[in-house]
Amino acid sequence: MTQHNIIQIFEEKKVRAIWDDVDEKWYFSIVDVVAVLTESSNPRNYWKVLKHRLIKEGNESVTNCNQLKLQSSDGKKYKTDVADIEQLFRLIQSIPSPKAEPFKQWMAQVAALRLDQMQDPELSIEQAMMDYKRMGYSDAWINQRLKSIEIRKDLTDEWKRRGLQEGVQFATLTDIIYSTWSGMTANEYKQFKGLKKENLRDNMTNRELVLNMLAELSTKDISESQNPETFAEHADVARQGGEVALNARKELEAKTGKAVVTSLNAKEAMRLKEEEQKSIEGSKDNK
Repeated sequence: MTQHNIIQIFEEKKVRAIWDDVDEKWYFSIVDVVAVLTESSNPRNYWKVLKHRLIKEGNESVTNCNQLKLQSSDGKKYKTDVADIEQLFRLIQSIPSPKAEPFKQWMAQVAALRLDQMQDPELSIEQAMMDYKRMGYSDAWINQRLKSIEIRKDLTDEWKRRGLQEGVQFATLTDIIYSTWSGMTANEYKQFKGLKKENLRDNMTNRELVLNMLAELSTKDISESQNPETFAEHADVARQGGEVALNARKELEAKTGKAVVTSLNAKEAMRLKEEEQKSIEGSKDNK
């Protein structure tokens, strides 16, 4: 099974999902779906109780669900109950919720959109742009973010091609890149920005994104040039890639007198932008 972990958005709430390329089928986190439909403070327990009741009723079509590894809020992947769209349609019938019909329509749209995207990859980019716009990001930032996703994928593809393992090895090399150019590991960077569950790159400014892109692009190019074999050699390449971005950061800061790495997160940046816009409009009104 070739799987792609993806976060889908329903009414601004995250629903973890996996797309199976072989079966051409979505699998959704049941706990996330329960959270959306019930707004329960403990959706995991709600599903546990509901599952037990459905088993007693002999409803195997719903309870005979798969367990797949999905990323949790701590960044690690754990086995989680998932269901395909057909199973979810049946499950929703057991959950009294005013959101049941809108959620069914949303699932159908997600399924149709994915099949369209397989025929036309440009649609995936358009969907990502729409999601970021809905969250309030500027067009300039969205363009940088989409490019950063492409560059990150190129780097991870290079690591996979050389036999490195997703998880600890990827995370360690990423931390080396971050700490070299920014002076902080990924977790330290998130703490600096006051983040918890949020994605770090989604909370970078344009300057931070560009420098991180430069670091990851450089790491990939240097890896292709030096052909590292051991993990220690890959770590050295990651440091070299980070140093390229560090030198660019130092030069930019020297010429502008402004720090590139900032504690601002996305919400704070958008709030400041809104306040600045209101101030400008207020000044115009007073003239």
